[in-house]
Amino acid sequence: MSIPLQIAIDCAEPHALARFWAEAIGYEIERHDALVRRMLEQGYATEDDVTEVDGLMAWREAAACVDPDGRQPRLLFQVVPEGKATKNRVHLDLHVGAERMSDEIARLEGLGARRLWDGRQGPLTWVTMADPEGNEFCLA
Repeated sequence: MSIPLQIAIDCAEPHALARFWAEAIGYEIERHDALVRRMLEQGYATEDDVTEVDGLMAWREAAACVDPDGRQPRLLFQVVPEGKATKNRVHLDLHVGAERMSDEIARLEGLGARRLWDGRQGPLTWVTMADPEGNEFCLA
């Protein structure tokens, strides 16, 4: 039996990063307006715990995006006090195919990513990029 998987990514700006990744991979931003309002009303959360994003209430230090088809893992972005200092120990690989590589690089750069380097191992090639906060990911 498989275990449900979520990928948590440390960051400084969770809502901006959730928006980037939702656009990058075709996910949807997860909205929590009703839950946040209910938690405030019931005293489980305070005004310090929340913010407004796109006119809706949201958790200040976390945001998520999800696969609209419910098949791929949820991405959770959570605030941490320190910035990114070294290479990721884990990263996402986006399999776009050689025929779409140039277009995808340009599209992702338009969203705020930057190209870092090209990689090759035998016949396999990829492009390593960084999201707006510097987290590496690969296009293959």
